[in-house]
Amino acid sequence: MFLQNAWYVAAWNREVGRAPLARTILGESVVLYRKHDGTAVALEDRCCHRQLPLSMGVVIDDDLRCGYHGLRYAADGACIDVPGQSSIPAELRVRSFPVLERWNWIWIWMGDPVRADPGLIPNWWWCDHPQWRCSQPDMIHVKCHYQLIADNVLDGTHLAYVHSTTIGADSIAAAPPKTERKDHLVRVTRWIADRPPPPLYQLAGNFTGNVDRWANVEHAPPCYSVNFAGCVEAGKSNGKRVELVALSAPTPETLSTTHYFFAFSRAFAHDDPVVEDIFTRRFVDVFREDVAVLEAQQRMMTLKPGARQVNIAVDVASLAARRLLEGMIAAEQQRRDVPPTA
Repeated sequence: MFLQNAWYVAAWNREVGRAPLARTILGESVVLYRKHDGTAVALEDRCCHRQLPLSMGVVIDDDLRCGYHGLRYAADGACIDVPGQSSIPAELRVRSFPVLERWNWIWIWMGDPVRADPGLIPNWWWCDHPQWRCSQPDMIHVKCHYQLIADNVLDGTHLAYVHSTTIGADSIAAAPPKTERKDHLVRVTRWIADRPPPPLYQLAGNFTGNVDRWANVEHAPPCYSVNFAGCVEAGKSNGKRVELVALSAPTPETLSTTHYFFAFSRAFAHDDPVVEDIFTRRFVDVFREDVAVLEAQQRMMTLKPGARQVNIAVDVASLAARRLLEGMIAAEQQRRDVPPTA
């Protein structure tokens, strides 16, 4: 159902402090908190004594104490104190998950801890590069399967209809995309030459004429997408431009709900209050336009799960991404099924 051996965004770093934070990730209950030195910790959110969520407890020093009978768990998941009992059974422990902080997100590894390679976190350097200004809105909880979000990001043609008053334009639906599939990547490139800019780009760039526009996406399983977008004065490669990247990391909560983490970085107008408002507020509204569509899709799929879906040309990239992820999940499952050698 999910790719386990991968990094997922568990929270914005600003969400996690000394108070326990409960979150469901890949159908698993997780509790996050910080130790005194600021290090983030992620544990199974379930006391192994009587199943009370540990998120209902309190952080004591660097440990988490259950709110029911006071069992105290260290950051590695081992129970280190049972009130009124001197001996602690070895089986009194909960699962601890590897976590890393990068790009102002806390990333969690839900699979085999031995395979938790920090190098597998996507290199989203735009988040803290001095020439780029990054806007980091709050996570949106979306009532849909996380793959519907990847489908949406990879399908640029919907911009003309879902986002007609913000970043959409008829020209984008008329421009044929190029789709490439690499070993662990699906790339879509689309170029639109000498056409009017969409409303938000017009507002951000104050263009006086047509623009040359790009709308390119790179998607890597299980859920990382980068949308390279922008435009420049038509025929002027060094002319006035709007240039941005939209970073998308939807983390599955369940099979029908998702924690949608995203950010925008731009390489222009760092100190312009109008442009800042566009990226901190109006682009979030663009994402909420998608949320309305995604949740409506999920409702219909839930009402009639066997309903026929017919693919069309715009689905090439999303289908390639789904096949890529399915192959990775199948390979992971096969490794689990192989018995250990003597």
